[in-house]
Amino acid sequence: MSDFERQDRIVTLLDEQPFASVRDLQHLIGCSGATIRRDIEKLNEAGRARKVYGGVAAIERGVRTASLPFVENRDIAVAAKRAIAREAERLVQDGSAIIIHGGSTCFHFGCRIANRNLRVFTNSLPLAAYLGEYGTCQLTLGGGDLHREPGIVYDVAAREQRFYASQFFVGALGISEHGILEQHPLLVRLAEEMSRTAAEVILLADSRKFSIRPPTVSLPFARIARVVTDDGLSDAHARMLERAGVEVIIAQVEREQ
Repeated sequence: MSDFERQDRIVTLLDEQPFASVRDLQHLIGCSGATIRRDIEKLNEAGRARKVYGGVAAIERGVRTASLPFVENRDIAVAAKRAIAREAERLVQDGSAIIIHGGSTCFHFGCRIANRNLRVFTNSLPLAAYLGEYGTCQLTLGGGDLHREPGIVYDVAAREQRFYASQFFVGALGISEHGILEQHPLLVRLAEEMSRTAAEVILLADSRKFSIRPPTVSLPFARIARVVTDDGLSDAHARMLERAGVEVIIAQVEREQ
């Protein structure tokens, strides 16, 4: 059973009961206490469950999932994000212009295309810093004030974007049948603006995001052409994407033996 399958099974159990002990989960899933504790840590970090003394508890209904700081989120589910970035890179043609949104999965994607023959536009300060130091692609950075969280440079008074691209790669804090979900209002506004300046919108999101429910729809699925996610995607979420009419690309995650 993969990490994603174990964690999804824990979350499913918490839909039926408010608490599960480490020992209960060992018997249910059939793995060591150390493995269960690591899963609980990941679920707690992702906002899918609460780590409590002796086990794990369900997130109370009505509680909105908060976004972690970029420096923390960047190092969660790294194998899945790198696998997604690898598949996303295959969608990019040399010589094209692309837009890369903020967020950790988009950051990992940006690192992969750093030395491609591309023109890249981004408002993400961490990605711009990486591309400036290690990349050779042509880089255009959005202007304006620095918003340290979520780590973007953005001019709220700007009326018009002057960069047009073949593809806009966007991340998400959460995903539902309504589309991409976010919490920070600037990320919502920026995603909407950037989607109007690209011929194709591609969502990069690991499978954990399908169980996270921030409050605001950033982009509906009608605006999204493709979704690149990892092989932890559940059958139910795959059917949801099929009903939404978007193309789904599954990245195979390289897991430790």
